[in-house]
Amino acid sequence: MRSVVAVFFLQMTSFLWSQTPTPPPAAPDTTSLAKQTQNPVGDIVSVPFQFNFNSGGAYQDQTFFNLNFQPVIPIHLTHNWTLIARTIVPIVSIPTGNGVSYSGVGDIQQQTFFTPAHPRKIIWGIGPAFSFPTATAYPAKTGTWAMGPSVVLLATPGPWVLGSLFVQFSPLTDANGPPRTNNFLWQYFVNYNFGKGWALSAAPSITANWDASRSQRWTVPVGGGISRTLVFQRQPMTLGFQYYYNSIRPDSANSTTLRFNVALIYPQKPSTK
Repeated sequence: MRSVVAVFFLQMTSFLWSQTPTPPPAAPDTTSLAKQTQNPVGDIVSVPFQFNFNSGGAYQDQTFFNLNFQPVIPIHLTHNWTLIARTIVPIVSIPTGNGVSYSGVGDIQQQTFFTPAHPRKIIWGIGPAFSFPTATAYPAKTGTWAMGPSVVLLATPGPWVLGSLFVQFSPLTDANGPPRTNNFLWQYFVNYNFGKGWALSAAPSITANWDASRSQRWTVPVGGGISRTLVFQRQPMTLGFQYYYNSIRPDSANSTTLRFNVALIYPQKPSTK
């Protein structure tokens, strides 16, 4: 009799346990996600769309529109090393002085960073970068195959994400003559996260065209903006707005940039190894 009661008790316990509703998954920490997306070599898949409206300066009241589609994918090579692949696909609409605009794709760039899979206080990555002559919009055509080094250094103390990214593109071959890709990029980034996914950020891209004269070589923007990382319909994403003014620029460049960012985020599952 006791064995029958024991079996019945075990069956009822199993049944009641199976009927207990599974608790919903915990909501993601949006501030932690924000810091991961602000790290160019973070172990997270992101699909950013960067909308740039460039006006003033040489364009006066016209607007040079540039949409950068730039997915970032981490590739786990070994237990100790990760390869971060960052592709930049520019889609442009470039006005000219006679009222005609040229639209199409610009030169596609590929940045790669080998980075430690278990970073310490100073996070770093280094690898080759490539520029391909894929432009279809006439003013953006360079005909240049280029490559060079890319380096990123950053730290994440407390609510801050601070760092710099450096890329040099040197021409390998060139089919069209000027303009060609012989450029240097320094992007420093300063982010302050103050909770619930909100952040103040500045990430100006300082560039140099080594083929230009000294007075026309550098573009130095200043400015910043605000962003919010949130979860909408179970999809983590970051929305942002930034404004930059080119304090130093070539005569042919714009003076202001209004930037909107939308980045879809796909957090990586923790390794079970």
